[in-house]
Amino acid sequence: MKAPNNGWWRGGVIYQIYPRSFQDSNGDGIGDLPGITRRLDHIAALGADGIWLSPFFKSPMKDFGYDVSDYCDVDPMFGTMDDFKALVTRAHELGLKVMIDQVLSHTSDQHPWFIESRASRDNPKADWYVWADAKDDGTPPNNWLSIFGGSAWQWDTRRCQYYLHNFLTSQPDLNFHNPDVQEALLKTVKFWLDLGVDGYRLDTANFYFHDRLLRNNPGKGAPDPANPDPAANPFNPYAWQRHVHDKSQPENLPFLQRLRALVDRYPDTTIVGEIGDDDGLARVAEYTCGGNRLHMAYCFDLLGPQKDAPFLHGVLSRFIDIVGDGWPCWALSNHDCERSATRWGGANPDPRQLRLMAAFQVSLRGTVCLYQGEELGLPEAQLNFDELQDPYGITLWPQYKGRDGCRTPMPWSADAAQAGFSEAARTWLPVADSHLPLAVDRQQNQPDSLLTFFKQLLYWRRDQPALIHGSLSLLPGHPQVLAFVREHGPQRLLCAFNFSDQPAKLDLPAGWGNASPLAGSGLQGAQLEGSTLCFKPWGGLYLQA
Repeated sequence: MKAPNNGWWRGGVIYQIYPRSFQDSNGDGIGDLPGITRRLDHIAALGADGIWLSPFFKSPMKDFGYDVSDYCDVDPMFGTMDDFKALVTRAHELGLKVMIDQVLSHTSDQHPWFIESRASRDNPKADWYVWADAKDDGTPPNNWLSIFGGSAWQWDTRRCQYYLHNFLTSQPDLNFHNPDVQEALLKTVKFWLDLGVDGYRLDTANFYFHDRLLRNNPGKGAPDPANPDPAANPFNPYAWQRHVHDKSQPENLPFLQRLRALVDRYPDTTIVGEIGDDDGLARVAEYTCGGNRLHMAYCFDLLGPQKDAPFLHGVLSRFIDIVGDGWPCWALSNHDCERSATRWGGANPDPRQLRLMAAFQVSLRGTVCLYQGEELGLPEAQLNFDELQDPYGITLWPQYKGRDGCRTPMPWSADAAQAGFSEAARTWLPVADSHLPLAVDRQQNQPDSLLTFFKQLLYWRRDQPALIHGSLSLLPGHPQVLAFVREHGPQRLLCAFNFSDQPAKLDLPAGWGNASPLAGSGLQGAQLEGSTLCFKPWGGLYLQA
C-alpha cells in the first residue's frame, strides 16, 4: 500500500556528507557517525532540508565504503548501529531528513555472497555475480572496460572464469538477471527503511543490468583534448567506448519500479539516482518519468570544467526538451569530482563567482544537492602522491590525481588542531592549509562571508514558490549572461546571471517592462537601467514581474 508523501524533496536542499571527513569523535583521524550527529546543527542552520550520507556499511574500504561486505550493519570505523539510530533521531529533531547511500550494483569481494559464488560453478550463489568463460585464446569475454582502468573482467582461479567488475577488481558486479539477487537487495533496502531512513541515494543507478549476450561495446576513439566530454575522464580509455551494452539496459527500468514501489510504502520517502551515461540528461529523463521509477536523478553535465553561459544554456535547453515530467537533482560538486570552486573558478576563484554559482544552482528547476564544504567555498586540496588514498588517482597519476582532493577533512575551527576535525596527530587525509582561512568559525559570524550568503540565500529561497515548484523557460542565448524565467501561480521571476569576469548587458524581454528587483537573496552585482539589465563581473539579479 502506498504511503502519503509530502514531497519535501521536490525542490528541497540535500546536504551531502562524506562520513570519513566530516567530524571525528574518537580521535582515530577518521570521521564517524557520532561526529556527524555532533555537527548536524550546522546543516540545519544552513537551511538544508535533508542529508545524504555516503556509505558507512561494513567494508574492507578498498573504495572507502563503496565496496560493501555487509549491507545491514555499520562498519566499526564509523560506530555502531545505536550510533546510527541516534543520528537519525537527532536529525529528525532538527527537521532534517536522512538519506543513505545504497550501493546495489556491486559488492566487495569479501561479501559472503561473493565468497560463496566464487567457490564453485554449482553452489547456490554461483549465478549471483556476472561470470563468463574466457575466449579460446584465454582473453576476457569482451572488450568492456573498468572505470578505474583496464579490462572490466578479472580472472578467478577457483572457477577458471572471469567475473565482471565495472570498478575495482575487488568490486564484483552482481547479476541482476537473477531474481534471487533482486530479492536479496530489496530486503537490504527495507532493512534501513524500517530503521527510519527517509530515502536513498543510489550509487551507479544505471549499472545494475548488463547485456546478457556480452556483446562488445562500439568504439568512438580518443576524446578530443580541445573539447572533452564533461562527464568523462580524458586520461581514461573508458571514455573511448560507447557504453551501450555494459550499462543502461532496458531491464533496469522494471527493477527501478520494484524499488520505487517498496520505498513508496514508507511515508515521505524519496530516491535520487546517480547516472553515469554517455547521454546523462536523456537517462535522467527516462529514469524519473512516469511517477513510478526514481523520484529524481542527477548526471555529470554540471560536474565538468565547462561553465560559461552558452554551455549552461545548452544544457538547460536540452533538459527542457527531453525531461517531460521527470525531476532532476542539480549538483555542482560531490565526492567524485574536483571541487567547484577550483573546477569553475581556477586557482584563485573570485568570491563573486562563488556567490553567482550558488544562486544559479538554487534557481534551477529541481532539487539542490550541496556537498560538504561547498558553503565555505573550499578549493580542491592539493596532495602529494604519497598522501593519496584513492585507488583511481593512484592508478592514473600524474595526469589525473583522483578524488582525494575533494575528500579532505572539513575545517571547523581555523586555529584548532586539525582544524577542529580530529584530535589525532594524523588524519586519514591531511587537512588542507588552504582551507584554514575558510573554516566555519572564521565565516559564521561574518556578514560578508560565503557561509552567511548561503544561509541567507537558502532561507530566502524557501519563500519563493516559483523557485521551489515553478516551470523554467530559457531566454535566448547570450555570450555572457544566462537568464531564465521561473513561474508558479502568481509569482514570476526572471533569474539572470553574468557568467563572465567582464561587465555585460541584457535587454529585458517583452512583458517585463514593469518588473522590479526582488530583494533578500543577497545576490549583487546587477541593476535595472530602464529596460536593460546591467551586470558587473559575476553579477546577478532576480526580477519579479
